[in-house]
Amino acid sequence: AADLAPPLYACGEAEMAALLAGLDGRFVKPGPGGSPARGRADTLPTGRNLYALDPRGVPTPTAWTLGWQAADALITRYLQDHGDWPKRLVVDCWGTPAMRTGGDELAQAMALLGVRPLWENGSGRVTGFEVMPASVLGRPRVDVTLRISGLFRDVFPQQIALFDQAVRAVMAEDEPDDVNPIATAFRTDRAELRAGGTPAAEAERWASARVFGAAPGAYGTALPGMIARGDWAARADFGAAYLEGSCHAYGKGLEGVALPALFRRRIGGADALVHHQDQREHDVLSTDGFMQYEGGFSAAAALTNNDPANEPALYHLDSSEPESLSVRTLGEEIARVLRGRAANPRWIEGMMRHGYRGAGELAASVDTLFAFAATTAAVRPHHFDQLYDAYVDDPRVWDFLAQSNPAAARHILHRLTEALDRGLWHPRRNSTGDDLRRRKEMSA
Repeated sequence: AADLAPPLYACGEAEMAALLAGLDGRFVKPGPGGSPARGRADTLPTGRNLYALDPRGVPTPTAWTLGWQAADALITRYLQDHGDWPKRLVVDCWGTPAMRTGGDELAQAMALLGVRPLWENGSGRVTGFEVMPASVLGRPRVDVTLRISGLFRDVFPQQIALFDQAVRAVMAEDEPDDVNPIATAFRTDRAELRAGGTPAAEAERWASARVFGAAPGAYGTALPGMIARGDWAARADFGAAYLEGSCHAYGKGLEGVALPALFRRRIGGADALVHHQDQREHDVLSTDGFMQYEGGFSAAAALTNNDPANEPALYHLDSSEPESLSVRTLGEEIARVLRGRAANPRWIEGMMRHGYRGAGELAASVDTLFAFAATTAAVRPHHFDQLYDAYVDDPRVWDFLAQSNPAAARHILHRLTEALDRGLWHPRRNSTGDDLRRRKEMSA
């Protein structure tokens, strides 16, 4: 109350004053960016000219502590689910969360690998890393592949170089295969590349690539556009698009070099994908960002996996409360968000107070659930039933949609009908399909 309340209550006045000053061409005080919900009290009051952070200090000591805990929580959950240590993981790294948290995802990837960052006294800048002995880890190392976003690639080249160096250092460790699976995979890939006629130097470098992303200058994936246009026939189409758009390797001597065969191997051999969520200002159904990466990986893994019945796990790591980390599967996270927000009468009531904009949020939830159903196996029929009952079958909510935002209402009907037609949803009531088509005809 004494420390946080005054700057918090000053935000409104400070934002208006800064806006007017900026429009008048006058100086606006600078201030750090970040998430107050993650304990960044220094970002208050808002209304200042934002600067991000010194990239040379990422991951921060705090991020390393949380990353180590996150790695332990993830391994524990994987052991509970599968009864064995994870050997190969893909970790998503996004630029904006790294700015907010100081590099939680990167720190977790380094912890899984068994590498600890080193910092310079005074400045707090990362000066290198230390390969931790396997005896200290108390477990096998994990072969980690980073799938970085375009913003992470642009803002954090030092961190890409740091992780790339750490990977190659671990590959050079003289350890048993069951302790160091990444070194085993490196030797196998290098030998196959050499056997295929690849020069020795290139085989050495390509086999050690563990940082992949979009081509230089490109961002995101092609999946949202495919969903919007409907130009896909099967889940495999999304997998092919993800593989094609994400196969560019980064690191020393690799500035976006396309290595499709090696990236396909990294995805096809992965035990699981790990995606972080560091705040609760958005969730898996409020934006298509999660679907692009988690759904894209899932579709690509199903396309490349030699055993389609044994798909990699999709883990959604919630670190919005750092003192209480939660590791959920994507299916568990979708179910939680549906009950807690998207189909929650209290949330729907709140959206109804916002008129057409609130109706658009309801339509976005249906859109994203449909996209997850198209790309993953995490969506169940009763998930669609929940949104149908809450949005369409509730007369009061449907009247709100039809009156406040007819386009959103038509879009909800279109997506639910498409889910039926494509076999993504099998409603519990036989009359649901006829009801949707009747409503579509009436709203046309």
